[in-house]
Order: sequence, then C-alpha cells, then structure tokens
Amino acid sequence: MATSILDGKRILAVDDEPDVLTLLEEEIKEAAPSCHFEKATTFEEAAEKIKSNPYDIVILDIMGVRGFDLLELAVSRNLRVAMLTAHALSPEALKRSFEMKARAYLPKEKLGEIVPFLEDTLKLDYLPGWKKLMDKLKGFFDSRFESDWEKKTGMKWQEWGKISSD
Repeated sequence: MATSILDGKRILAVDDEPDVLTLLEEEIKEAAPSCHFEKATTFEEAAEKIKSNPYDIVILDIMGVRGFDLLELAVSRNLRVAMLTAHALSPEALKRSFEMKARAYLPKEKLGEIVPFLEDTLKLDYLPGWKKLMDKLKGFFDSRFESDWEKKTGMKWQEWGKISSD
C-alpha cells in the first residue's frame, strides 16, 4: 500500500461522539501511521486547539460541537477544513459549508472512505476540490436530498468544471 500524503501531517478531529473519533483515528492512522492525530469532543477544547496549533486538516462535526462556529475560526487561521455530519446532512448545510470556505462536506456514512477525501482536501485548491467532491458524492446527495436540492441551493455544481481555479 502506498503511503498517504496524510503521513506526517497534523490533523485535528472534532466530534462529540468518541466512537466517531476512534473510527476516524483508525481509518487515518492505517493509511498514515506517522500523522499526528488529535481529538476534541467539545467546542471549547476544539477552539483552544485551533487557536494554538497549525493543523494541516481539521475535521469538524456540525452538530454537538458548534461546527460552523469552529469552521469560521479555523478558516480565519487559514486551516483546511472538512465538515463531517450525520444529523446536519442537508442541502442547506452543504451550501453553508461551501460558502464558509470549508474544503469538503462529508456524510458520516462515508467514514470508511475518509482518507481519499482528506487527501483531495490537501492536494486540491478550493473549487477544484469541491468539484471532485461533487463528482464523487453527487449520486449520494441525489439519493439523500429532495429531487430539486441543487436548484434550492442556488449552486450550479455541474458548472464548476468550467470555472477557472485562479
């Protein structure tokens, strides 16, 4: 197995469910055994870590830990953020994550596939990263959201391939 570009990176995962954090750590450490993986289970603990440390990637749950508030803080520090959710899986939360400059929006159902998503978050610029994410997950979102979810968000995801990454 090839070494992941996550190896040697500093990663913070924030979720109020310890079992989710354990699963994230197992998935990431299997692919990147030399990464520095940290966890936080509360907003306060996560905010302190984000303010004090230079992470390569921050993984934020939306519910339970005030994920959007943490996203704002992390982005203000120029950190790359992947939003992770089960309960806030909606077109509105997807759009808000994009607008607030998260680099990814991932359903917890895809935890077993987290490593490639995080690798894309590191490798790709903002819009190309979102385009690749949508290429991978549009079918999933189509099956989970109402049929006109793209129209309701006002985002033309299918046109991102035409957007320059400047």
